[in-house]
Amino acid sequence: MAETLVIGGGPAGLMAAEMLADAGHSVLVAEAKPTMGRKLLMAGKSGLNLTKNEQYGAFMAVYGAARSWMVPMLEAFNPSDVQEWAEALGQKVFTGTSGRVFPEVMKASPLLRAWLVRLAGKGVRFETRWRWVGFEADGAVFDTPEGRQVVQAKATVLALGGASWARLGSDGAWAKILAEKGVALAPFKPANMGFVVDWSSHMEPHFGAPIKPVRLKFGKAETRGEFVISRRGVEGGAVYNLSAALRDGMREDGVDMLVDLLPDVPMPLVAEKVRQTRGKQSLGNFLRKTVGITGAKAALFFENEEARLVDNPFDLAGLLKALPVHLKAPRPIDEAISTAGGVPYSAMTEGLMLEALPGVFCAGEMLDWEAPTGGYLLNGCLATGRTAGIAAATFAEGAS
Repeated sequence: MAETLVIGGGPAGLMAAEMLADAGHSVLVAEAKPTMGRKLLMAGKSGLNLTKNEQYGAFMAVYGAARSWMVPMLEAFNPSDVQEWAEALGQKVFTGTSGRVFPEVMKASPLLRAWLVRLAGKGVRFETRWRWVGFEADGAVFDTPEGRQVVQAKATVLALGGASWARLGSDGAWAKILAEKGVALAPFKPANMGFVVDWSSHMEPHFGAPIKPVRLKFGKAETRGEFVISRRGVEGGAVYNLSAALRDGMREDGVDMLVDLLPDVPMPLVAEKVRQTRGKQSLGNFLRKTVGITGAKAALFFENEEARLVDNPFDLAGLLKALPVHLKAPRPIDEAISTAGGVPYSAMTEGLMLEALPGVFCAGEMLDWEAPTGGYLLNGCLATGRTAGIAAATFAEGAS
């Protein structure tokens, strides 16, 4: 019998395990994949974004509808706490110009290795290739290389991820198990994903090219940053920041995302510049000389049929400041960086314990919340893992 059990070896699960160990409990972490933290390692290949340094209100606002219940958890493990946690693991951090916080080594592997060593030193036991298949009267049941294993625990934390990147372990298979136990779930939806665009052959030379800087807008939602032109459409940070609004506003025939190609130039100045006499210049040369639109930005501009035909300076300025790019649909859920949906807060107590399954707690992306990339996702996973771990430790003490 394990005194406490954590199912899932990602950031939320490992943080819950640390809280349980710090409270004096023996802990078993069971992970379905061959190694711990596979999604964390994948995210860290391009520079592990730990959290974001920005004003309190702006930071909390990105958690959208979930912020009403996530704020206390995020206050208890805020961006400053995340940085102190990383540095305690021997990983010096720095803050980029955008406020994003990274380890100086720009990789996840050193941090994960140090964390696992620290957890092992606290007595946490790890089992890999243990796939959780449900609960029975005598405990949690796992399919393992050694056959069926049943683990009894005084408290269990589920940190099983969402339903994207199945090859890294987040396949959403747990949803059926919890639904059969009477847990009401919110449907999964892609989050932080790209969108399909039917490009013409004109765009092929620019596949993989960044479009920056830009301001993107859809309805009342807007963001500034950059995105990438891909063979299948658009992706990248700025698109991900707007992805929830685009997804929720998606119609059967798609939606138009508005791109401000000159975010640092106010509309009156753009209008003034393009009122200059063009003479015999092509529109492309004119835009290059007057407002500096070149390369992939120019290609994106001329991909728009209205832009190719525009001859009125006022309309030209309007398109430069709000160029419609037609998005057909979100990319499939398994290609999304994260997912919305899962276990709603209404199904849990304040300590993230399932009302339908006393002694079972949930953390991380399997909860129904979403946030943009840029440090918000990882901070949210760590904060919810911490909350669930502390609550599970208290429950286990009461069960002794």
